[in-house]
Amino acid sequence: MVYIPNTDLERKEMLEVCGVESFEELLARTIPKDLWDKTKFNLPAPLSEPELDILIKDMSRKNLSTSEAISFMGGGVYNHYIPAAIEALISRSEFYTAYTPYQAEVSQGTLQSIFEYQTMVSELLGMDIANASMYDGATASAEAAFLSVAETKRSRILLAKTLHPNYKSVISTYLSGRKIKIEETSSVDGLIDFDNAREAMDNDTAAVFIQQPNFFGLLEDIEPIVKYAKSVGALVVMIVDPITLGVLKSPGEYGADIAVAEGQPFGIPQAFGGPLLGMMAVNKRLVRKIPGRLVGRTIDGGGNEGYCLTLQTREQHIRREKATSNICTNQALCALAATIYLSLLGTKGLMKIGELAVEYSHYAYDKIRELDGFSPKFDGPFFREFVVESLMKPSEIIEKAVRKGIFPGIDLSRFNSGLDNCLLMAFTEKTGFAEVDKLVKTLSEL
Repeated sequence: MVYIPNTDLERKEMLEVCGVESFEELLARTIPKDLWDKTKFNLPAPLSEPELDILIKDMSRKNLSTSEAISFMGGGVYNHYIPAAIEALISRSEFYTAYTPYQAEVSQGTLQSIFEYQTMVSELLGMDIANASMYDGATASAEAAFLSVAETKRSRILLAKTLHPNYKSVISTYLSGRKIKIEETSSVDGLIDFDNAREAMDNDTAAVFIQQPNFFGLLEDIEPIVKYAKSVGALVVMIVDPITLGVLKSPGEYGADIAVAEGQPFGIPQAFGGPLLGMMAVNKRLVRKIPGRLVGRTIDGGGNEGYCLTLQTREQHIRREKATSNICTNQALCALAATIYLSLLGTKGLMKIGELAVEYSHYAYDKIRELDGFSPKFDGPFFREFVVESLMKPSEIIEKAVRKGIFPGIDLSRFNSGLDNCLLMAFTEKTGFAEVDKLVKTLSEL
């Protein structure tokens, strides 16, 4: 509990204890005076609760959400339909208030939901073992880098240039304190330059990171990269869009050693970019080095089926010298949302969602090709996202389209990728033919 002085005398006594004469002097001890003097907050007068409620609601009306507009934004976080059952179930108090299930005897419901999640992720990614409690796809990728170095005892990580820029940044940040070298392949027409990637792989390469589809939505030729990486003893880390797995081959079928995905499309709102859900799965030989939580199913002394945390390799379990990671927050609520989503859709439903994304995105691709001043940047096969180049600045396109209730895509100039006049457009089951026609009409009017 924090004590707040209520009278001038109490404030004076507290300042004396701190050894200062004023609150300003106390601030100046920790904040450089030149910065503190220039700080002007210009705060308005205090408001009553009803007045504050009116003000906040008035400010919120300036926002335009994807529930009110047509959204073609993607780049890792997508506007999918979320079945009403998901919010109804995850809002139940036994799930909503649950945290880390350390005590198995009082956490059977949470442990079982995590176990079911792990089972679904393993099957979805085509791998042997899946964990839980990864923050998001980007940090799960960084954890995969640590795992690769620990397994191979090598010190180089090779990233495909076509990886999501944010993922590359997070991996670089995580590895900055370790003696691990990060190198990047070159690209040709939005795809990995295989010859360059092959030359970059050597006997010190711990892992090769590839993304399918890649950041630009294009489908990479994965097999030759996987084959060559394994020939030099490197692990293959494959980052995927999980919605594609109802249509495309899984990482396990490609021969990946580690699979990573962002689980946000599975029943989790975009919500300004978080919270998200990192999915991670590995081959059985890597199970002792996988981070996060693993829930196992067992039989108790009375012969009853039960669930418990197992193979604990985290630093909080009195194994600091053997810890594989310091990741600690439990993402079980997001994992539960994904589990319910997959349960509701099933195999056929997931396939249908993927097929609709392919159908709508290719319909839009053909329509945009016919517009003056707009053209697809790359010609390769894609799944549900593609890059559009324009004579106008993307920021101007976005500004004008938003006024008509359309989020046309992501401005790629923000990523310093050399695509300054390009938009990345994404399509889901919510962007059907009518929505695409509105987008094309809006672009044509620009």
